[in-house]
Amino acid sequence: MIKSLIRPWCIGIGGLLAVALSNHAALGADPRYPDWPCTQAKVPEISLAAVWAGPPLDDAATKWKDDPKISALVAKLAARRVPLEQAQKEISEFLTASAADKTNAGKLLFAGLFDALNAQRASVMNGLERVMRKQREAAEKIRADTLALQAVQDASPPDQAKIDELGNQLVWETRIFEDRRRVVKFVCEVPTAIDQRLFALGRTIQQEMD
Repeated sequence: MIKSLIRPWCIGIGGLLAVALSNHAALGADPRYPDWPCTQAKVPEISLAAVWAGPPLDDAATKWKDDPKISALVAKLAARRVPLEQAQKEISEFLTASAADKTNAGKLLFAGLFDALNAQRASVMNGLERVMRKQREAAEKIRADTLALQAVQDASPPDQAKIDELGNQLVWETRIFEDRRRVVKFVCEVPTAIDQRLFALGRTIQQEMD
C-alpha cells in the first residue's frame, strides 16, 4: 500500500524535473549565456543609443561623480522604490533650478543614471544566473534522491523509516526548487523594467534641456 502511494509521487517529481530541465535547455539556447534563465534574450549592458538622444555626454560620463548634488540625486532617482512620476518631477525641478547651466547638469545627471542603472541591471542578471546554477544542482540532487527512494521501496523488506526520511527530504527539496522557479520568473522582468525606467528618465532630462 505504502509503495503504491509513494511511487506515483516519485514519478511526478521525475516529470517535474524533466520539464524544468528541458525548459532550462530551451532558455539557455544562446551558448554565450548557458545559465541565463529568462525568455527575454540576455543583453549584458544597456546601449546608450537606445536610451539617449540628447547631446554627446563627453566627459560627463566620468565627471558626474565629482558633483555631490548630482551623485545624491542619481542615487535617489535610480532606486526603483521611488515612483517614476516622482523621479521625473524631481528631475524637472532640479534642472529648472540649474537654468544657468542646464545642458551640463542634464548631461551629468543622465550619465550618472546610466551608470547606476546599468550596474543595478548587471547585479540582477548575475543573481539570476547564480540562482539558475543552484537550480541545476538542486535538480540533480532531487533526481538522485528520487532514485534512492525508489531503490529503498524496492528492497525486501522495505525500510519504512528510510522511506519516510527520503520522502520528506524530497518534499522539502522540491518545494525549494519550485519556490526558486517562481522567483526567477518574477525577477526576469526586472532588467526590462530598468531599461524602461532609464529610457523614461532620459527622455525627461532631454525635454527639460530643450
